[in-house]
Amino acid sequence: MFTISIRNTLNFKFSLNISKRIIHTLPKENNKIRNIALLAHIDAGKTTTTERLLYYSGKISNMGEVHHGNTVTDFMEVERNRGITIASAFVTFNWNKHVLNLVDTPGHIDFTMEVEQSLRVIDGAIIILDASAGVEAQTITVWQQLMRRKLPVIFFVNKMDRKDSDFGKCIEMLKKKLSLIPLPIHLPIKDDKFHGLINVVSMQEFLWSNNVKNYILRNLSEEHDLYIDALNLRSHLVDILSSVDDCLANIVLEKESLELISNEDLQSAIRRVTIARKGFPVLCGSSYKNIGIETLLDSIINYLPSPDQSVHSNFHNIQNNILIARCFKIIHDKQRGALTYFRIFNGELKKGQKIYNINQNCTDAVGKVLKIFADDLIEIQNEKCGNFVAVTGLKTVISGDLISDSGNSVKMIKSNLASRLKVTEQEVEENIFESNTTVPEPVFFCSVEPTSQRWQTDLDKALIELQKEDPSLRVKFDSDAGQTVLAGMGELHLEIIKEKLKTYYGLEVDTGPLQIVFKEEILIPHKETYLYKNLYGTEEFTVNLTLSLKRGSKKDLLILDKSSESSENLAHCSRKQLVAIKSGIISALNNGPLFSCQVVNVHAVLHWLEARKSIPDTFLTAAALNCTAKILDKCGTQLLEPYVCLHITIANDYARTVLSDLAKRRSIIRNIENKAKTQEIICEAPLSELLGYAKFLRSITSGTAIFNMEFSEYRKMTANAQANVLKKLCGY
Repeated sequence: MFTISIRNTLNFKFSLNISKRIIHTLPKENNKIRNIALLAHIDAGKTTTTERLLYYSGKISNMGEVHHGNTVTDFMEVERNRGITIASAFVTFNWNKHVLNLVDTPGHIDFTMEVEQSLRVIDGAIIILDASAGVEAQTITVWQQLMRRKLPVIFFVNKMDRKDSDFGKCIEMLKKKLSLIPLPIHLPIKDDKFHGLINVVSMQEFLWSNNVKNYILRNLSEEHDLYIDALNLRSHLVDILSSVDDCLANIVLEKESLELISNEDLQSAIRRVTIARKGFPVLCGSSYKNIGIETLLDSIINYLPSPDQSVHSNFHNIQNNILIARCFKIIHDKQRGALTYFRIFNGELKKGQKIYNINQNCTDAVGKVLKIFADDLIEIQNEKCGNFVAVTGLKTVISGDLISDSGNSVKMIKSNLASRLKVTEQEVEENIFESNTTVPEPVFFCSVEPTSQRWQTDLDKALIELQKEDPSLRVKFDSDAGQTVLAGMGELHLEIIKEKLKTYYGLEVDTGPLQIVFKEEILIPHKETYLYKNLYGTEEFTVNLTLSLKRGSKKDLLILDKSSESSENLAHCSRKQLVAIKSGIISALNNGPLFSCQVVNVHAVLHWLEARKSIPDTFLTAAALNCTAKILDKCGTQLLEPYVCLHITIANDYARTVLSDLAKRRSIIRNIENKAKTQEIICEAPLSELLGYAKFLRSITSGTAIFNMEFSEYRKMTANAQANVLKKLCGY
């Protein structure tokens, strides 16, 4: 005997104004909230999955498609034109009496900073895999980002409708490439086509028909063709879980069987193991074919943590309901100005409220409070903890900053956390209050200028706003060349910046040829004494200092010589003087003697300083700059070039051609994985050899190759390679 039920997942009344403008009533309990992000390799189906989640939850009445350019979360014109996600988008919807706050993140490596910012404020994540490709290059990158943040993860194996999909192979790739314990809770039902799945936790069969509003749910009978497979997979799942969860292990010992575990006990064990990051549930489905979306929604609620159980739980339930919120994104709106996005950890954020910026040590004032749904922002009076919100009017807050009610509130928070975590207040400030966001170093740069000089002021203003939105974009003015220089994460990154200037700001700009960011490294250590003299009004000041540069980076760029002959002299140095000297050293190291590149893998040692206490800081900075520049000339430097890791998936017919071309580009082949009809090439190559490579690869493979490039490290150049680069860039 088995029961059959047909669930209508769209039993909702839709708003005539495309119900994306509905504001759901938020639950009072934090355990009814899930803050999650969708991450994946490019084209794995994140945005399509997001669209289905919104549709099946009743938030929107019509599903958009990426190729039609009408999805909710890809709302920017440049995203719809290119069919890719560039900026993280935030949506809120209800499912099964829970509120889900979801972030749809970019998949392209050039926009990894968008992902990094979002991970600061979520409680759990879903990594989407392409069922035919499995674990890909960017999958590994986002996995590492999530593990650094200690976030629990669910894997959703998408595109199971493809003929070359392989759920079992994806499981094996998760074990091999990510070194994790997968918890497969689904068994796909696939004959001629993929049309359903078996949930081995509940031993139920889910079947989808052409009518996307309905699916058939029935208990799995013993006569079913996959019953034995499902039973074996369930026992295997119980066995894995009992090895990492003591509670389930005790139940197994008590019942003396792997097969007699109740659905409730098994589901509870999966939740505990997932939140503890000891194991990771693996689901399957096909977002484009509308299969498996409801089971994904159920799994988000069942297995991912609520705010009270998350890595941010220390911030919850702080006494007196004190406000604690972190800024994770800033965008500029034409009508509203700067919009600052927050995740509220404790208390509530109100319209017109005065706030204290913990990281910048200053006060600010909130303008309007706005509920976020992609590009749709609706004014509200306040928002409570556990949720996302946008705020207008803030002037001091930057991405990563924590805010609270007041300076006194911050003291109470420190005391509360120190007591609860059994650490010092200083450790709370250093490890919890700090933003701890690492901004990746740019590897490409180009000059930019308006087509008419009258637009220069508008361009400068636009670039300031874009840099505030995207910390991975660097903007500086090259005084020698008289040009504004943009530095970014890749060719696509800088192309998108140019498009944004045109479409959003209405600025036509000319950009110079794309160039590589090289760095320099000293050849030998050197020590130098420098005497600096300068007039300040009618008074002459002198600085006599001795510095040395040594190879190897240190936590602090400037360290003091602690030898007996130097320590007595340096004991009189004030912190203010050392900051000024360090500033001069940094300025000198930003322009190496070989090609004006930044000098890296170096630290400075201060051996001697003679200067009056009243000397202006600028004189100390100038002295340190000139002394460091003199040392660099005598040390000599060599160029370092950026290397990248390439993942190229190509049809077998093109393998020889691609490999032959890579050999000419000084690449180092690390691995070639043979698949049914394709080969995956993993190699490392100098970035200077890969300008325009994406277009070239498409041309030699008739547009069939899949290509991903990720920065690896800077490496020393050979003498011939360095000579060729200098000849190409400098003409000598």
